[in-house]
Amino acid sequence: MAEAEVEAEKSAAAAATEEMIAESEPYAPPEGSSAFEYEAEVHKMLDIVINSLYTNKDIFLRELISNASDALDKIRFMSVTKPEMLGDTTDLEVKVEYDPEAKTLTVRDTGIGMTKDEMIKNLGTVARSGTTNFIKSLKESETNDVNMIGMFGVGFYSTFLVSDRVSVASKSSDDGEQHVWESVNGEASFHVGPDPRGNTLGRGTEITLHLKEDADEYLSPYKLKELIRHYSEFVTHPVSLRQIKTVKVPKEKDEFEEEDAEPKEEKEDGDVDDIEVSDDDEEKEEKEPEMEEVTTYEYEQINTDPAIWARDKDSITDEEYQEFWEVLSKGDGGGKAQDWSHFNAEGNINFKSILYLPSEVPHLLQQGQFEQMSPGLRLYVRKVLISDEFDLMPRYLSFVKGVVDSDDLPLNVNRETLQESKIIKIIKKKLVRKAIDLIRKMANAPMPEDEVELEEAEIDADGNAIVKEEKEKPKKIHPYIEWYKKFGLSLKMGCIDDSANKDKLQKLLRFKSNKADGEDEYISLQEYVGRMKDWQKEIYVFTGESIKTLKESSFMDAFLDRDVEVIYLTDAIDEYYISNAREFDGKKFRDITKEGVKFSDEDENLAKRRSKVYSETFKPLTKFLKKLYGSDVSRVSISKRLGRAPAILSSSEWGNSANMDRIMRAQAFAHGVAPGESQIPTGNLELNPRHPFVVKLLESLPADEEAEVPDDVKDSALILLDMATMSGGFPIRDPKKYAARMTRVLKSNLGVESLTLAEEIDPPEEDDEPEEPEFEMPDMDGFEMPDMDGFEMPDLEDLDM
Repeated sequence: MAEAEVEAEKSAAAAATEEMIAESEPYAPPEGSSAFEYEAEVHKMLDIVINSLYTNKDIFLRELISNASDALDKIRFMSVTKPEMLGDTTDLEVKVEYDPEAKTLTVRDTGIGMTKDEMIKNLGTVARSGTTNFIKSLKESETNDVNMIGMFGVGFYSTFLVSDRVSVASKSSDDGEQHVWESVNGEASFHVGPDPRGNTLGRGTEITLHLKEDADEYLSPYKLKELIRHYSEFVTHPVSLRQIKTVKVPKEKDEFEEEDAEPKEEKEDGDVDDIEVSDDDEEKEEKEPEMEEVTTYEYEQINTDPAIWARDKDSITDEEYQEFWEVLSKGDGGGKAQDWSHFNAEGNINFKSILYLPSEVPHLLQQGQFEQMSPGLRLYVRKVLISDEFDLMPRYLSFVKGVVDSDDLPLNVNRETLQESKIIKIIKKKLVRKAIDLIRKMANAPMPEDEVELEEAEIDADGNAIVKEEKEKPKKIHPYIEWYKKFGLSLKMGCIDDSANKDKLQKLLRFKSNKADGEDEYISLQEYVGRMKDWQKEIYVFTGESIKTLKESSFMDAFLDRDVEVIYLTDAIDEYYISNAREFDGKKFRDITKEGVKFSDEDENLAKRRSKVYSETFKPLTKFLKKLYGSDVSRVSISKRLGRAPAILSSSEWGNSANMDRIMRAQAFAHGVAPGESQIPTGNLELNPRHPFVVKLLESLPADEEAEVPDDVKDSALILLDMATMSGGFPIRDPKKYAARMTRVLKSNLGVESLTLAEEIDPPEEDDEPEEPEFEMPDMDGFEMPDMDGFEMPDLEDLDM
């Protein structure tokens, strides 16, 4: 926006403000007060505050409560050496009051208070450390982001965002008289003088905001309660909100009420009233009391939750930590806290923090909706909430919740500026390290001991104790394994996103393997490396859909024969993890579904000689198969690793595995593929030269390469490819041709000459079956059940059945 346009908007806003003031009742300053001019820079700053549009006006209440808390801290600190300063006002508290009729909002504290000179100095002067810079930076800003005002310590002046006039009454222990400061929004001066109400505070400060027309929302107790809980939930001193309630009570009667004095006519002697009067008629009907509405005022403390991070951790019980976790989690589905870390970080930046690990996966994390998850950490400055929207944790630790409280941060600062500051980056780095240390501590913790249950011994007739057979106890599961089952995917994501902490995170991962495939059996990468074969140089991994599929795969034959451990990877993220991590502890990951798998447990020279002989012997077959399969395979070669399978289809060393291709084809937003189609990758066909099928195929080929190969041999070769394709995890390329081949195999095996359908049968008509007669219940009227008193089930034993 051009500078001229900005000035025009400011002028228009100023004119509107003056017109509004002119239309309202004339302003009368407090009686006996004197006028003082704002400093020039202060007036400029106030002009910007008044004529700018804030994105969040709610912060004014946070600023007032924060200032009140500081004033209470000062009097508490000074009263340690000078108890007499407290005087008769011993309660240190903050009270917030709203008046819908007067349209005012009042914040009152019993803090240290201000003298007349202090009010003139503190409320008429903005801290010089940045006012000029603030005005300069705002002029240079193209967006006029007035949230930057908070960077320069002008929190009190945020009250003009919502009020037309601000009154401040204050009483200091050093001054025998209570004074009032008052200023109208938009004026260049303020008034200070004795408070005409006298000494109503005892000690402290009372700030009254005369709200604007568009600020009525701050007269709602629900809105005020929400703001106090959000920003000032953990302020040390009590913050109470005065609730205005209207109740109906019985109307009080006057002490003297006029009695009904109408004379009663006396009856003449001899007149007898023939009407008999009952007792009920003599009783007077009780009338409902007349009700009236009465307005009551009641204070409710809002900040009831303790800021336990500020206490010594040795004085906090586990129950208190769990209660505080409930305050932070607020029913997001995280269950109870699994573990926590309470620490003080010291160094260039000092802060206190509590980090929690949940025991259950939050609802949004279960659905993978990271963008919709609110940040788990709250940032405080001296127990006053700055923001709960800072990204203090990377997305893979989004389930971590807690608080961070630092005295080194400015209280007023906008989110974007603080997010990019060096201080936040240092805090974030320390928090991530502490969170990883917390998980590592849980992973390395010893197995909890069983709780011993004492049972009373049973005594037989001879008085001897009966020895019971010991029941087989279920195998104990380490608490970290239970936790890892739920949050392991996030740690794998961390290995992808956080290269700086990749090595630490990989030590926290747990995997299934062919030697640890039980329901609750897992191994770490450290354990795998520790029991590798002497000749083994790589970490063998196997990716797929399920443990059952991987265990039964032909790829495992050679590894099972050599008693080599293979890690099973069945999570979709595992493919991305392996391709990004690549190695652990200097050992590279090797996907056994890809070509290039070699074993160093046999004589190298013997292996080369065998490979050469096999290649020459089966050259006619490999040549024929490559010609027959065409583009369906990349290459046909003799395998060095197959055990019992005739052939397998493997992936290229630097390409995607069959499992990765399956994952990519399942992407909901895959581009470049026509609907209903998918790009099925080609693999490398590895033949087992020792398998009878492969040997028979070689023998079935005609000696002359130019001669026509019989159809049954071609079908056998194609079926061999189908078997290898499915064993390798690839889909069948052409299901229609595959079905035709299977049909020919069935036709040959069953000896079926023709596939012509048999004639349709014509069964004879059957007689209609007679309908079953309807059963009618007999008339039970008059039927009585026999008396069953005294009947017992053992009586049936006497009956002859």
